[in-house]
Amino acid sequence: MPSYVARSIGLLLLICGLSLSGTLVCRAQTNADVIVYGSTPGGFCAAIGAAREGASVILLEPTTHVGGMNTGGLSFSDSDQMYREQLMGLFHEWHLRIQKDYESRGITLPYDVNLKNQDTWSYEAHVAQRVTDAMLAEAGVKVLTERYLQSVTKSGPRITGIVTSNGTFTGRVFIDGSYEGDLMAAAGVGWRIDRESRAEYGESYAGRQYPKARMDINGFDDEGKPLPLITAVGKGPDEIGDDELMVYSYRIPMTKNAANKVAMPAPKNYDPARFELIRRFVKRHGEGKVNFSYLPVPNDKIDANNAIGSQFSIGLVGGAKDWAEADEAGRAAILEAHKQYTLEFIHFMKTDPVFSKKRRDDIAGWGLCADEFAAYGHFPPQLYVRASRRMKGMHVMTQADILDKPTKPDPIMVASFPLDSHDCRRVAIKGGGVINEGTIFPVRQMPERIGYPHHVPYRAILPQPTECDNLLVPVALSCTHVAMSSLRIEATWMLIGQSAGIAAALAADQDVAVQDLPYAKLKPRLEAQGQVLTLPKGFKPFKSAKGTEPDKSGVKKKPPVPTGKPPKGD
Repeated sequence: MPSYVARSIGLLLLICGLSLSGTLVCRAQTNADVIVYGSTPGGFCAAIGAAREGASVILLEPTTHVGGMNTGGLSFSDSDQMYREQLMGLFHEWHLRIQKDYESRGITLPYDVNLKNQDTWSYEAHVAQRVTDAMLAEAGVKVLTERYLQSVTKSGPRITGIVTSNGTFTGRVFIDGSYEGDLMAAAGVGWRIDRESRAEYGESYAGRQYPKARMDINGFDDEGKPLPLITAVGKGPDEIGDDELMVYSYRIPMTKNAANKVAMPAPKNYDPARFELIRRFVKRHGEGKVNFSYLPVPNDKIDANNAIGSQFSIGLVGGAKDWAEADEAGRAAILEAHKQYTLEFIHFMKTDPVFSKKRRDDIAGWGLCADEFAAYGHFPPQLYVRASRRMKGMHVMTQADILDKPTKPDPIMVASFPLDSHDCRRVAIKGGGVINEGTIFPVRQMPERIGYPHHVPYRAILPQPTECDNLLVPVALSCTHVAMSSLRIEATWMLIGQSAGIAAALAADQDVAVQDLPYAKLKPRLEAQGQVLTLPKGFKPFKSAKGTEPDKSGVKKKPPVPTGKPPKGD
């Protein structure tokens, strides 16, 4: 009998008691072989991957929403910028099941997941939620929401349990599936959140980056104070690091279809003075670089995103700086601040006379979707946490790992999203001008517009063994800010998460530290669950390739918003 089966029987005896009649009466399960904290794409795929290896798994989610950005409004797969033949496993299965969900209702999507080309893949949030929930249930994962992490208990370098706002949970191996690395931090594992200097790892895209044009506007009011939406005064040295984060935002399903449209909520206490900086920009430079991305979604919807190439968009620059270390109440306040800014920005664009009537009318036509996020007033519950804490693990992934040295001896997936960072600061320059800083426009192969393929090594999700020997960190993994700008994508996190779940199940079954799990035993199980671990043939690393300059358009060409009669969703 496999040891994990024996443990499962023992677990059943522990969590179930005999009633007076002699029948088994089960209590709430609080122990499992593998405990996953955080149901992000990396978290829920880790849970499924572990369960499919035979481990008992509990997935704990601090909020009421399961699935992170995959089900939280991000309805556009950026894998069109990646080598899709290398993106198999749960990523492929999840998208294929979405396609089959539509086909089962007589809807033909304008793409086929089985064709590994660069077509646009999009889907509705509620369909993604349905597929995610079904896959977790079929794998036998116990999903518990509203379990906010409070503390961690350890014996030496080993986590023995985690205390949440609703129960204490024990297990053999733990996985931090949170965007923020909350479990990792609580367990005493080393981490950082700052941007490295260029000298620290020799990264040309580190330090402070200014690819966007300087705005010829005054960033100060009549008293010489910075206007709202300015986050820094003076550029400072270019090569240094700092504690700034790339902007967070929401991904908002929106529609103009009256049959499915809910009015955009009015912002509370709207103050048009907050947008004086944008007003000055539009008067000087026009309205073209004040917008949000329009990404088409089935059922006559769009996925509204922060526009990386714009000067002003729905991302609140500087608003996420305190997010990682805030408590539950603090994060709730930051969520509300981002929602308020988003609604104010949209209200400003549809009402302020600085914009043309055509632009105001266009923005005013959009509303929220009646069939999305009804429990949350139709506004997405998940903030787009693009990057947060990063573990100081056994291998720190850097720019060189992605662009110059793609091969590793212990790969757990092949990633290939471009280096791509949204704004980190908005700087007012004394003497004149405003400039956005921190953007890394997509560093990818041209004209194919896809990133550079590279291995993600197992060591990058492993803590130092002296700090913790039964924790895997697939989302807040060990990397620099520059590397995270490539790794921070759902496709990548899904497959790193799946691999972490498989490794966790094997480590639990063999009763070994995660650092001592032989890669020779891990690799065949990764491949058995569909992972592709070989780099694509024919590509050239960054230094030897042609067309290596970043795509300075800042945004890929987007398909037009669908017109005509759309396919009907449910």
